[in-house]
Amino acid sequence: MLRKCFCKYKKVDLHLFMNQPSKHPDLRVIISNKQILKIALPISAAIIVPQINFITNNIFLGGLGQQSLAVAGITGVYYLIFAVVGIGLNNGLQALIARRAGENRVDEIGNLFSQGVRIAIVLAIVGMLLTWFIAPAILKWSLHDEKNVRMAINFLNIRIVGLLFLYLYQMRNALLVGTNQSKYLIIGTASESVANIILDYALIYGKFGLPAMGFNGAAYASVMAEFIGLFVIFLVIHYNGISKQLHLFKNFYYHAGNTKLILKQSSPLIAQHAISIISWEFFYILIEHHGERDLAVSNTMRNIFGFFGCFTWAFAATTSTMVSNIIGQGMQDRVIELIHKILKLSFIFSVTVAIIVNTFPHVFLSMYGQGEDFIIAAIPVLRVVSVALVLMSVSVIWLNAVTGTGSSKVNLMIEAFTIIIYCIYVYVVLEKLKWPITIGWGSEWVYWTCSFLPSYWYIKSGRWKKRKI
Repeated sequence: MLRKCFCKYKKVDLHLFMNQPSKHPDLRVIISNKQILKIALPISAAIIVPQINFITNNIFLGGLGQQSLAVAGITGVYYLIFAVVGIGLNNGLQALIARRAGENRVDEIGNLFSQGVRIAIVLAIVGMLLTWFIAPAILKWSLHDEKNVRMAINFLNIRIVGLLFLYLYQMRNALLVGTNQSKYLIIGTASESVANIILDYALIYGKFGLPAMGFNGAAYASVMAEFIGLFVIFLVIHYNGISKQLHLFKNFYYHAGNTKLILKQSSPLIAQHAISIISWEFFYILIEHHGERDLAVSNTMRNIFGFFGCFTWAFAATTSTMVSNIIGQGMQDRVIELIHKILKLSFIFSVTVAIIVNTFPHVFLSMYGQGEDFIIAAIPVLRVVSVALVLMSVSVIWLNAVTGTGSSKVNLMIEAFTIIIYCIYVYVVLEKLKWPITIGWGSEWVYWTCSFLPSYWYIKSGRWKKRKI
C-alpha cells in the first residue's frame, strides 16, 4: 500500500523508499495490479504444483482399478480435514504477520512465527492420535463396503504421519506471504511434488528396485515428499537470509501473549476450515452410497476443482495479506478499492478456466484411464463444477477480505451458516431423493452463494474499521 504521507493521486516509486538506509526492510505493499500479481502468481504456482502432484497420484492409483481411485476420494478428503486445520492456523498467523509488516514492526514477526511453529507441532500430534484411535470407528460406521473401510484405514494410518511436516510447511507459507516474499514458495512445493511423483510411481508399482506397495505406496510417497519439501524450503529461508532478517531464531523463546493472540485469531479460522471440509467428507460419504463409479467421478471432480481453483485461492490469500497490510498502514478507506482490483483479476482467470474446461472436457477426463462410459458420466458434473469455479472466484475474495480485517469470528459465523444450508441440501438431494450426483454437485453453487452474501455485507458495512489485532 502507499504510505500515509503519499498523495492519494500521485504515483510514487516505493523502491525509492525501500532503498533508503533502514534497520529493517520495508514490507508495506501498494495498491496496484502489479503488486497483486507479484504476490498472487507465485502463490498460484506454489498451489498448482502440489495439485499436479495430487492428480498424478490419482492417475497412478487409477491404474490399480476404479476401487483404488474411489477410495482415494475418501482418504483424500479425510486428510484434507486436517490439512485445512493447518491452513486455518496459517491464515490467522499470516494476517498477524501482514499486519505487523504494514505497521513496519518487523521485530515482532520472528516471534509470531516461532509461536506458530509450536502450536503447529501440538496440532499435528493431536491429528495423528485421532486418526489412529478414533477414525477407524467412524469409517466403519459410515461406509458401506468393508473392503473400502480396510483400505482407507490402512492408508490413513501411514498418511497421517506427514501431518507434522505439512503443518510446519504451512507455517512457512504464512511467513513468506505475510512478508511479501511469495516468490520463494515455488521452490519448496516444486521439490515436494517432483519427489512425490517419482516416489508414487516407484512405490505404487514397484519401480527402481523398490517394493510394489500398491495403494499404500501412495501414502508412503506423500509422507516422504512432504519431508523433502519442508527441508528444502527451510534451506531456502536460511540461504536467502530471511531467518536472520526477521530474527526467526533470535526470538524463538515462548511468548504467552503472542501464543494467545495467534490462537485467538486462528481458532475461528481453524474451526471454519475444518467444518467446511468435514461437510465435504459428509458429501463424499453420501456419494459412496450411490456406488463406486459415482465416487470415482466425484474424486476426479475434486482433482479438477482443486487444480483450476489454484488461481482463485492464490488471489484469496493475496486478498487476506494485502487487506491486513494496508489496514496496518492506516488505509482502511482504500480496502474496497483493493478488493475490486483483486476481484476483477480473479474473475477473469476463473472465466477463462471455465471456458477451457467446457471446450475440452475429454482431454481432462481421459487422463484417468477409466474408459468412455466414465467420461460420459463425468462431463455433466464437470459443467456444474466449472460454474462453481466462477462463483468461487467472487465469493472467496470477499470471504478472505473478512479474514484480512482480523474478524475471524465473523468468518466462523459465515461458515457455520453456509455449512448448515449445504448439508441440508446434499442430504436431501443425495440421500433422501436419490437424485443424480450432477444435482448433488450443485451444492457448490449453494455453498459459494451463501458464503458470498454475508461476507459482502460485512465488508460493505465498515464494522471492521476500528478493529485492532
